[in-house]
Amino acid sequence: MSLTNGSRGSRRENVILLAEKRPLASSGTSNTIVSSTGNPVKPSQISFNRQELSAILRIYGFKVADGEWRDYAIDHLADYAVFSVFRRASEQPLYRIIKNPRLARKQGSYYVLGQNGAVLRRGHELVQVLKVFEKQLKLIE
Repeated sequence: MSLTNGSRGSRRENVILLAEKRPLASSGTSNTIVSSTGNPVKPSQISFNRQELSAILRIYGFKVADGEWRDYAIDHLADYAVFSVFRRASEQPLYRIIKNPRLARKQGSYYVLGQNGAVLRRGHELVQVLKVFEKQLKLIE
């Protein structure tokens, strides 16, 4: 950055120099990015964080071990993130686990869609939403 009028101690220029040197800050648990001015910036895409992915992949691992699921895909889009589960890669997804932060205050950020597009479960916490995949015990007489 060039200095104007040869004045090196200008207050305005010192503030700009500090702002240029300060890196952008981001939180590891959310999708909010804070610029060097302190104003939140809308992220270019929504994604799952580490805790969300580990919860999803835990369920996925159990279902793969049972032979029910065989493939998955993760899509990070501008409005939402999708974890799709497939029986075979060439088919339509059996289930789609979706994170949509715009719905956080209303119905909850997370929901699971079935193969026909019906909402199977929705909620504010991913762990509770993923309980839809737990095996139901059957009563044997």
